[in-house]
Amino acid sequence: MEIVGGSHTGIVLNILRVTTLSTGNRWPFTLLKRQFLVQLAFAMTINKAQGQTMGMVGIYLPEPAFTHGQLYVALSRTTSVGNVSMHCPNKESTTNVVYTELLR
Repeated sequence: MEIVGGSHTGIVLNILRVTTLSTGNRWPFTLLKRQFLVQLAFAMTINKAQGQTMGMVGIYLPEPAFTHGQLYVALSRTTSVGNVSMHCPNKESTTNVVYTELLR
């Protein structure tokens, strides 16, 4: 599989394919199952997530959230803090941006 977009365009990846054969005397034939080890995932912007409730939330913030409310919306989409995972590359935290000049 070749990546067709983003910063990794052109990189070729191999996706592992697992073949399983059934053995035993339960059936008079052999079953062959082939599957690709991929996991289903969904992504949406913070703005699209507003009003949604989700079981598990992963937040990727390469830059601080654009506005004060955006970080709140991202962190409050699930009912438990244990179901939130946040990744801020190259730093250990993010800032909650508040533009005080807009509040005057």
